[in-house]
Amino acid sequence: MTMKPDNPLHFLEVGREDPPTTPAYERSRTMQEISLAYEPQTAKAQADRCLDCGNPYCQWDCPVANHIPQWLKLISEGQIFEAARLSHQTNSLPEICGRICPQDRLCEGACTLNDGFGAVTIGAIEQYITETALARGWRPEKPKSFTGQSVAVIGAGPAGLGCADVLVQNGIRPVVFDKYARIGGLLTFGIPPFKLDKGVVERRRELLQEMGVEFRLGEEIGKKVPFSQLMKDFDAVFVGTGAYTAVDGGLPGRHLPGVIPALPYLIHNVNALLGLDNATPRDLTGQSVVVLGGGDTAMDCVRTSIRLGADSVQCLYRREQKDMPGSRKEVKHAREEGVEFTYQASPTAIERKGEQLVVSAFKTAPGEPDESGRRSHQVVPGSEMTIEADLVIIAFGYRPSPPAFLSEAGVELESDGRVRVGGKGRFPGQTSVDGIFAGGDTVRGADLVVRAVYDGRLAAQGILGQLRKARQSDAA
Repeated sequence: MTMKPDNPLHFLEVGREDPPTTPAYERSRTMQEISLAYEPQTAKAQADRCLDCGNPYCQWDCPVANHIPQWLKLISEGQIFEAARLSHQTNSLPEICGRICPQDRLCEGACTLNDGFGAVTIGAIEQYITETALARGWRPEKPKSFTGQSVAVIGAGPAGLGCADVLVQNGIRPVVFDKYARIGGLLTFGIPPFKLDKGVVERRRELLQEMGVEFRLGEEIGKKVPFSQLMKDFDAVFVGTGAYTAVDGGLPGRHLPGVIPALPYLIHNVNALLGLDNATPRDLTGQSVVVLGGGDTAMDCVRTSIRLGADSVQCLYRREQKDMPGSRKEVKHAREEGVEFTYQASPTAIERKGEQLVVSAFKTAPGEPDESGRRSHQVVPGSEMTIEADLVIIAFGYRPSPPAFLSEAGVELESDGRVRVGGKGRFPGQTSVDGIFAGGDTVRGADLVVRAVYDGRLAAQGILGQLRKARQSDAA
């Protein structure tokens, strides 16, 4: 099947066109999603820009190895249902990843056209595919039969949902447990609704339920439900409990009133919007907010603060702008909405002086590259600065919070709390204990949603391998 467009120079005639967004002034006063949908003709024109360059760098740089050139071709041909089926073959949450993935650092960053012509709008088209197909009545296929085996999935975040999706497609009944009242983990409670409408996550729950996934929400394993009971009742267990322990860097003053870790700040805001946990909306009218950090969570915090009425919002990041780990698109949106950025500023302490918090920081200069490939930072002597604020939000990152029941069950952990998986003779995603699998931030540490989906799907393949082996052993 040839993948070449009818007009191979189409990309010269039609430039990159992102979906329209609500004007910054309007969107900064609402929690609604800011990106508007493509019209079908625009989606087709943008999909037609794909060169089918022979080396699908976009697919290679996609953590779930999406069949990007193929579904772009299907969209250019108007075959929306076929594109949706193909998209779901590799990704359990395509409409979500299309919204929140940092495509500029992944598929679009690897696009051949990215060098001078503007990358194909892969993320927006990925979102368009599922949204349009579902609106026209398409649904993921249900399994034709079930094997009689079942798997407990602990955590309804992206890793758990990815695992459950693959299992149910293969006739295994997944039962997903989560301590929260809604599925999604940080998809629901950590990512603001202006990036991901919560109705999108709830719709995915309905789709998975239609396929045969059971959800038991508000049930925390290890408290309400003993982990040992799951080991007795199910043929295998998958653990995807995420990373919720804040990295605070030991910053002096981090425990002062008015200094908040990023996730509790974001979670409180979503709870208030959803009417959960008796949370009341926070009002930052007239206040100044300083956010420490430069990743996507920091961008979520600065943009949320703008919407809560803050008079000024400033983001401090210790490296240069080009070294920021978050999505460039998010930084652009934040700047449009009125956020001020101070780069090469490393915070050293937070103090309270009267009614004000005062953040002390030093200017930094680039040093040698660190293990991540980014240049390290060095403090510039004599460059201390101070910034006053009413609220300081620390967004330095998160590490796994391994539940106690894992150690009690004999599961081996890494020194930083990550669950150890794999190894010689082990199935993908399998821990040191037979029958217990893990994936996502529980294994990687805080990382991208799409990588958590990949881990969950990979672990599901490992579970299927173990269950298949068990069936063969029983038959013998």
